[in-house]
Amino acid sequence: MSEAGALILAGGLSRRMGRDKALVVVEGLPILTRVAGVARDALGATAPVKIMTPWPERYRDLALDAEFIEEVRTSSLGPLVAFMGGIQHFKTEWILLLACDLPYLQADVLAAWLEQLPQLDPSVQAWLPRTREYWEPLCGWYRRDSLAPLKTYIEQGGRSFQGGLAELTVAVLPPTPLGMLRNCNDPESLLGF
Repeated sequence: MSEAGALILAGGLSRRMGRDKALVVVEGLPILTRVAGVARDALGATAPVKIMTPWPERYRDLALDAEFIEEVRTSSLGPLVAFMGGIQHFKTEWILLLACDLPYLQADVLAAWLEQLPQLDPSVQAWLPRTREYWEPLCGWYRRDSLAPLKTYIEQGGRSFQGGLAELTVAVLPPTPLGMLRNCNDPESLLGF
């Protein structure tokens, strides 16, 4: 099995939610606690699970089996730039990138994806879900060698994850269970949770 780790991004400003969405409680747990636990369950006890955030002190009291990477910034440059800052803290071949606001992630699905990584063509740099015409970049796998083309894209002024993915060889993950990629962006998105 390929060596892999997980990077969880928890640096958004949660403007539409009106409060830190990583701390929103769904089924008795803050979403960030849930996401970190699912990543740990899927990857195993020894895999690195790291949380990239400019506010590690906000989350230190949560029950997290993860390491913090403090994101140093003066303004929000978006998830692609945060990912580039975080990927440099991994020595694993593959990094599972996750948003902090995915309360319905399923460890068994992520573990099944992990088991399939060695079967991917060596040219594949990212393995992501696709919905309609868009990639879902914040719940998928990135090979370490995706670092160089993404870095070049950012150095040329690119900030869009979709634009950055155009620089990579991306394969489509199998369809995910209904609702697994549902995220929480605003109070209305919590209805039904």
